Amino acid sequence: MKKVHHLFQNQKAVIGMVHLLPLPGTPMFAGDVQAIYDQALLDAKTLEEGGVHALMIENFGDMPYKKTIEIEQVAALAAVSAVVKQQTDLQIGIDAAFCDYKAAISIAQAVQADFVRLAVFVDTVESFNGIMEPCAGEALAYRKAIGANHVGILADVQVKHAHMLVPSVPIEESAKVAVSCMADGIIVTGTHTGGETPLDSIKRVKAVVDCPVIIGSGVSAKNIKEQLSIADGAIVGSSLKSTSDPASPIDLEKVKSLVENIY
Repeated sequence: MKKVHHLFQNQKAVIGMVHLLPLPGTPMFAGDVQAIYDQALLDAKTLEEGGVHALMIENFGDMPYKKTIEIEQVAALAAVSAVVKQQTDLQIGIDAAFCDYKAAISIAQAVQADFVRLAVFVDTVESFNGIMEPCAGEALAYRKAIGANHVGILADVQVKHAHMLVPSVPIEESAKVAVSCMADGIIVTGTHTGGETPLDSIKRVKAVVDCPVIIGSGVSAKNIKEQLSIADGAIVGSSLKSTSDPASPIDLEKVKSLVENIY
């Protein structure tokens, strides 16, 4: 059993987002690599102190995202993730936005992370960076080729910030195909980062899969109890920031309030 499976045994798991500042090689990189490390560690430790069950590290600041990330980004994402892994006691996930499966899986293998998030796993979508095809086949083959089968895959279905190329495909079908393609958990989202995930979507996916269903957007202290009455876990970032600025640090009291309101 992969370690990520243990996250959802006997608990509703909260995965806290560590949103990295813009990395080297990206348009908004500020030139200070140390600042990236400092904020990542501060956020990771705040999330851990607040009671989350795992961390997800993402190159959140690297907008506009491309289909694959550059070597400079891979190096920085790996280096920062390794430090976070060493200085916390939580499971760690990697998200190489928007959906660079090679970067995510190779970094997870190198830093001994536990899982990755793959946003475009079985769907064909149109997003801000063009048409993106599903990566499941290539991702599974690559994971095996580099000896990383222990790395879990949390797969989005009909992901936020994108539109299905064939809108008539029901979310249930996407979820069932993702499970058949060995996803370890299914992520359901709203339309955008911070946008609440519809309860109906969560219920529909939960009804057709036998793996953990995880909410991927819009979870806050106000709605977490209702949302996790259906889902098995949540990935939370935006609602835990100290201000509305996406680059602001995580607020400890907001994390504690979120965790306290799970049940």
